[in-house]
Amino acid sequence: MKKVITYGSFDLFHEGHYQLLRRAKELGDYLIVGVTTEHFDRMRGKLNLVDPIKVRMDNVWNTGFADEIIVEDHEGQKIEDIQRYGIDIFTLGSDWVGRFDYLNQYCKVIYLPRTAGISSSDIRNRTQKIVRIGIIGTGRIAPRFLKETSYVSGIEVTEAYNPEEESAESFEQKYQIKTWTDHFDDFLKDLEAVYVASPNETHSEYVRKALQAGKHVLCEKPMTFTYAEAVELYELAKEKKVTLMEGIRTAYLPGFQQLLSVAKGGAIGEICDVEACFSRLGVPGSREMTDYKYSGAFLEYGSYGMLPIFKLLGKDYQDVQMESVYGENGIDVFTKVQFRYENSLATAKAGAGVKSEGELIIAGTKGYILVPSPWWLTRGFDVRYEDPGKVDHYEATFSGLDGLRYEISEFVSKINGIGGHDYKLTAEESIAMADVVEKFMIKRRDHQRGLE
Repeated sequence: MKKVITYGSFDLFHEGHYQLLRRAKELGDYLIVGVTTEHFDRMRGKLNLVDPIKVRMDNVWNTGFADEIIVEDHEGQKIEDIQRYGIDIFTLGSDWVGRFDYLNQYCKVIYLPRTAGISSSDIRNRTQKIVRIGIIGTGRIAPRFLKETSYVSGIEVTEAYNPEEESAESFEQKYQIKTWTDHFDDFLKDLEAVYVASPNETHSEYVRKALQAGKHVLCEKPMTFTYAEAVELYELAKEKKVTLMEGIRTAYLPGFQQLLSVAKGGAIGEICDVEACFSRLGVPGSREMTDYKYSGAFLEYGSYGMLPIFKLLGKDYQDVQMESVYGENGIDVFTKVQFRYENSLATAKAGAGVKSEGELIIAGTKGYILVPSPWWLTRGFDVRYEDPGKVDHYEATFSGLDGLRYEISEFVSKINGIGGHDYKLTAEESIAMADVVEKFMIKRRDHQRGLE
């Protein structure tokens, strides 16, 4: 008898799960399905689980494909199960390709192709359906977004869009996601939401078209280059009664939310200064280091620096000044933006091709908070005082590499109305950032004209 084993959360059971189990069963004579516990899923970074384990196990059993169901509740169990049950084949979906190759020394590992174009299923009734989302843009961030959605229940990428045929075809072949190169309205038709990850200059138009079609939108920053356009898009989202979120992922990290609570709670007294730096040595020839019209240091990374400033000091500053170091064609390789408030100061620094210490310092009348680099992936921070021997250290939960899954989780929660809160990044704060972006664009264009 050839024994096969597979694992999964099987939350919000849908047709993709059904087809995976069917294919797994076809690989052998006896199929064992491991269903993960809520605790183990949280430990491995799976967010937004909805169904209790009993419901998830029942849904697997009702397919008729499983000969035996077991519970997975700890790291390393897969090897234990393979040996205990005498497994011949271990199988998972193709989104895990390579991740479990180490199991080949115990049994044969097979990655099954995902079911393209699958969304939610009518296998059972439920109160929350899966959000079918399409990715606009198939560049470097699209694969990361696709992978991170696998850790967030209630959402599934079913389509992608890119007018550049070569990139679109490559993405479709590699990830088995239906990818459009034209007919944008048809691309939107079967979706509830879109994630805009196209070049910066195309963001606002894609957002507008999706909102007009009644779709929820998560857009990479900067969403717009002007204050007026940001106001227009948020008003359009309100009119259409859909969610619009700008993707500044730090805002949604548990650690960053904890940081804000400590800073606002009076631990360091009155906040007098906020200094945030985000810099990166990009790949030569990359967009952020060459696109002097729509990219550069500030447009790529400036939003991160403005985030803690606006969250802690507010958006109603008295004055803003900005200075840049320019490279070829007038692209900014380093920009410093300084804000003056009534009783405080703030600085946001952004570098592309220029490296600096990526820390966040919040200075107060009783002490200061130091968030070490990379502060935008807040994993912990210190509260320090006049007495150098007194340090309060905070550790924060963090799963994944770049925090993207927390942003996706917030997006799904807002769509479903089960816990998404605007206080993490309000429309007003996003609009205020767009106003600073507009001021920056004017200043940089003036500099570039002087070079002509």
